Amino acid sequence: MNALGRALSLIARKQETARLAQCAGAVAIALTLSAAPASATNIERIVSPGGIVAWLVHETAVPLITVDFAFDGGGAQDPAGKAGTANLMASLLDEGAGDLDATAFAERLDRKAVQMHIRAARDHIRGTLQTLSENRDEAFDDLRLALTEPRFDAAAVELNREQLLSGLRRQLKSPTDLAALRWWSTAYSGHTYGRPVGGTLESVPNITIADLKAYQHRVLARDHLTVAIVGDIDAAAAKAMLDRVFGALPAKAQLVSHQVVPPRGLGQRINIDLDVPQTVIDFGGTGIARNDPDFFAAYILNHILGGGTFSSRLTSEIRVKRGLAYSVSDSLVWYEDTALFFGSTATRADSADETVSLIRKEIRDLAENGPTADELAAAKSYLNSSFVLNLDTSAKVASLLLQLQLDHLGIDYIDARKQKIAAVTLDDAKRVAKRLFGGGMLFTVVGRPATLASASEAPAAGAVRAPAPLPAAIGGAGGDLR
Repeated sequence: MNALGRALSLIARKQETARLAQCAGAVAIALTLSAAPASATNIERIVSPGGIVAWLVHETAVPLITVDFAFDGGGAQDPAGKAGTANLMASLLDEGAGDLDATAFAERLDRKAVQMHIRAARDHIRGTLQTLSENRDEAFDDLRLALTEPRFDAAAVELNREQLLSGLRRQLKSPTDLAALRWWSTAYSGHTYGRPVGGTLESVPNITIADLKAYQHRVLARDHLTVAIVGDIDAAAAKAMLDRVFGALPAKAQLVSHQVVPPRGLGQRINIDLDVPQTVIDFGGTGIARNDPDFFAAYILNHILGGGTFSSRLTSEIRVKRGLAYSVSDSLVWYEDTALFFGSTATRADSADETVSLIRKEIRDLAENGPTADELAAAKSYLNSSFVLNLDTSAKVASLLLQLQLDHLGIDYIDARKQKIAAVTLDDAKRVAKRLFGGGMLFTVVGRPATLASASEAPAAGAVRAPAPLPAAIGGAGGDLR
C-alpha cells in the first residue's frame, strides 16, 4: 500500500467524530469513521468539460466530501494604500450571496450542516467546503453563490470592517504580533510582502465596496484556480461539480506581477519596547525555494535545527538544557516571490539576550560544520515516519493535495518523497547548511525596555530600535513543510 493509502487507512481507523451543527435545534451529526481499510489509494487528475483541472481522491469510507481550492492573488494583489482588501473581501464571500442576505445565507449553510471557510493569505485566496455527501448539491450551489454572486451589503461590510479594526487595535499590545509585523515590514520593505495581509488601522477604513467588487472580479478567475477534492464523490460527479461551482467565474485573472526578492535587513536586531511579562523573539534569513534541487537537504537541516521536536538543536539548547523557553522552532517558508527560514520563541525578559546568542550560535555552528551523521539519519527517519501520521483527516489530505499543486509538484510526489529524502547525503547536508544558514539573520525582539540590549550580528553596527509599534495585522502563513 502506498503512502496515500496508508494515510486513508489511518483516517478510516481513527474513529474521529466530525461535529457539523444543524441550525434549528443545534443537533450535531456524528460522522464515525469506518474501521475498514480505505479503498482508494490513488490521486486522479480530472478535467471538467469546461476545462477546469482538479486532483481527486475518491474515498467512500465516510459519507463526507471536502473541496479545497485556491486562487492566485491574496494580499500581494491588494491595491496600493489599501492593504487588507483581499482579507476583507474573503471574509465577506459567505456574508450573503445571490438573493440571500448574511443571515439567510448562514441559515442555509447551517440547515444542511455545510462548512465553508474562505481566507486571504499572502499569495492566495484559499477556501474549504465540507459537506455530507447527501447534501452535496446544495453545498455546491452555496459555494457557487459565494464565489460568483457575493452581495457585499453595506451592513455586512461595516460589521466585518469593525471586527478587523478591533483585532488590529488588540495587536498593538501583542508582542507576538508586533515582533512578526516588524520582521516582515523590515525584511520586505517596499515589497507587497512587507504589507500586512490584514491591513492597518489606516488602510482598512479606506477600503470601499467598489474596491471589494473590483478585487473579486480581478482575482477570482478560472485560469489561476487550483482545486483538490477528497471524499465520497466519483470522477464524473466531481467534473460536473467543477463546472457547476467555478464555471461562471471570469476566464482570466488580472494579476499584477512583482519582483522576486530575498529578505532584507539581515544582520540587524530590532528592539521594540513593550512592557509585557515575556519577551518575544522572531528571527530569520534567506531560504531555499520549493523547486530548488537543494530543497530536501534544507528541509532535513531545518528539522535538525528547530523542527519542533525535543531532539532539535534549538529546543535542546534553549529549553531542555537551560529552561529559557517553553518552545522554540523555525520553518522553511516559500512564496511566489521569495523563500526564507523563519523562527520564533518567547522567554523571560532577563534571558532575551542569552536566548538570542544561543540561536545565533546554533545556526552558525550548523552552517560551519553541518549536521552529524547520526542527526541526519534520525531526521530522515522521523520525517518519513511522521508524514502519514499527519494526514489523519480527509481535510488534511485535501489541504496537502492543494499545496502540492500550488508548489507545482508531480501527482506521484507522495510516493516519491521518501526516496528524495533518502537521497540526501551527509556531504549534501553540509554543503546546503553553509548555503542556508551562512548568511546574516534579522532579529526582532519585543519586550521590556530595561532588558533590551543593543546588539547586532555585525560587530560594528548598532541595534536598530523601533520608534513605535506599527498598527497592523500579521498576514498569511507560508507553505507547510512537505
